[in-house]
Amino acid sequence: MEGSRLRGLLSNLLVQQWRSRAHGVDSLMPEGAGLSVDPARTPITCYAQICQNFCVGNTARSGAVSNRGENGIMRDGSSRPLAVVTGASSGIGFELAKQFAQNGFDLLIVSQSERITEAARSLESLGANIETVQADLADYDGVEQLYETIRSSGRSVDSIAINAGVGVGGDFARDTELESELNLIRLNVTSPVHLTKRVVKDMLQQGHGRILFTSSIAGTMPAPFEAVYGASKAFLTSFAQAIRNELNDTGVTVTALMPGATETDFFHRAGLDDTKLGVSEKDDPAEVAREGFEALMAGKDHVVAGSFKNKLQAAAGHMMPDTTVAQFHRKQSEPGSANK
Repeated sequence: MEGSRLRGLLSNLLVQQWRSRAHGVDSLMPEGAGLSVDPARTPITCYAQICQNFCVGNTARSGAVSNRGENGIMRDGSSRPLAVVTGASSGIGFELAKQFAQNGFDLLIVSQSERITEAARSLESLGANIETVQADLADYDGVEQLYETIRSSGRSVDSIAINAGVGVGGDFARDTELESELNLIRLNVTSPVHLTKRVVKDMLQQGHGRILFTSSIAGTMPAPFEAVYGASKAFLTSFAQAIRNELNDTGVTVTALMPGATETDFFHRAGLDDTKLGVSEKDDPAEVAREGFEALMAGKDHVVAGSFKNKLQAAAGHMMPDTTVAQFHRKQSEPGSANK
């Protein structure tokens, strides 16, 4: 617990140090602290470096030589901070995991898909220690399985990216299946609330932590033919901003990542292949993840990631009448609109 609190203190001190340089102020680091940082580097890369230097010293003094127990679960004493990423087998989730790995984090990655094993092998090549959990987070027991794995690791979670989600496209009254939409609500709404409730209490106890929710610009407007999906993302954005406010001055920050159409298998899985959205040019998931990661590390409340068009659409969703933006979305998501 002492190590967790000190890592949180170092994180906050580092951000202050970087900001002081940006404004031409002398270093805020105490002399003799052994925490010198290359001025050319940003807090994103420096944070993990300082945590690593600090923890290596503690590990050497304690005589620890391994961060894994006999069951393969990562144990406390690792020289790297730990991040958890859900929905990490592909798309934005996988790219978020890559961002963490490239910036000095160990990872616990989660997906219902068997592809999570392949994702882990790819991420290990970046030098990160990887633990995988294959679980259905739309199921209560799946979330509890993930949380038990976190607790069993004996490590504090520095950051968690709650990214797993699913879409359902089609006419709500005539075409879509009720069970598909209830499953969407369980994964996109119930699961993030459940997992956050578990993890945030530990973050409060350790005195620091970062939570990233993958929402969507679809949550800024009514979303015909994605009615339940859009509503789920509106909930997630509101939930993120509300608990962020509640967590003021606790050392725990909450950030909402709000991408637009991104080049993943989302549209195919949601049955939106024959829509204008489905065939439109889309953003690179690696770029979306990079913007989300940087916003998380900077402690921002949200980021509209991807193209400038996304920022315009998000602004329109807030400023224009709901009837107007609903009609705009309809033209993009209506079945058969790809050929119109």
